[in-house]
Amino acid sequence: MRRLTPEPTGELDPTLLTSAYTDPRRTRIGGRPWVMVNMIASADGATALDGRSGGLGGPGDRAVFAVLRSLADVILVGASTVRAEGYRPPKKPGQRVAVVSRTGDLDWESELFAGGAGLAVLPEDGPIVPVPAIRAGRGGVDLARALPLLAGNVVLAEGGPTLNGDLAGAGLIDELCLTVAPVLVGGQAKRILSGPPVTAPPMDLVQVLEEDGYVFFRYLRADHGTARR
Repeated sequence: MRRLTPEPTGELDPTLLTSAYTDPRRTRIGGRPWVMVNMIASADGATALDGRSGGLGGPGDRAVFAVLRSLADVILVGASTVRAEGYRPPKKPGQRVAVVSRTGDLDWESELFAGGAGLAVLPEDGPIVPVPAIRAGRGGVDLARALPLLAGNVVLAEGGPTLNGDLAGAGLIDELCLTVAPVLVGGQAKRILSGPPVTAPPMDLVQVLEEDGYVFFRYLRADHGTARR
């Protein structure tokens, strides 16, 4: 993997790759954690192949995925993505996976929840569940109220598109890490955001990496500043 901008480089070994994604600006903002979204899409914008985002990935994408997870305190993910991707406990000790669900329709006996790594993010009027839960909003999860209740400085949101759309609509995305895979998918796959149109703060492109035709973009919310680290 090599960096195209800023400051083009040769091959990035694992240590340099981690350094490329490390940013001291990631901290709590206004009482809530920094929200970093990580997604992959095909060259024509599809976020899944045969129903799974993993079908689009390659070795470089998996390496970036692992680095971003290592930098996060909490992983935030929608219930449909947990079901489709078969989420398991993260490798980072103490890291939690916060699963956003309106209905509570999840397998509470799965390894993710049975092992204690998973917690639920539900509406206040949502169902009673047998795992730790954060509750915010009625009729649906109010992410602006839920995020401050998550521990740590950095939340890594891994989709799906509906969760990303809700985060963007509430102005809660601070950083976007987007992998573009060198494939065309077509069909009816969703984009990285799904839902009503949003008016989100503009984002600045701060880094581009490349490997085997995969391009890795990193965007930072413009009003957070883009001064070089």
